[in-house]
Amino acid sequence: MNHYANKKSAAESMLDVALLMANASQLKAVLDQGPGFTYYTPLIALISISLILQVFVGVLLIFIVKWNLNDTSKHYKLNVLENITTAMVFIVVVINIFITAFGVQRPATSA
Repeated sequence: MNHYANKKSAAESMLDVALLMANASQLKAVLDQGPGFTYYTPLIALISISLILQVFVGVLLIFIVKWNLNDTSKHYKLNVLENITTAMVFIVVVINIFITAFGVQRPATSA
């Protein structure tokens, strides 16, 4: 069972890294557009919150993987950490829906 939990947390971590890279790219695109962009401030705030939460989720996943699931005295703590992680991933997804809704476009390059 511990092996399954480790694989699940590793998969979540890989998805978190992919989303982290996407958010970094979106942040770069918004910064390239500059303060003249209509949704500049809200997007900077949302992307920053998303990045911070993703790093926090990554740290939580590291703790979850490191603890021994077979130790019954740690089941409650692991369950709480799993629930917190799941809730934070849900919040990150909702934030990223708003980021997408505001429409981060890369500035047109003049050739």
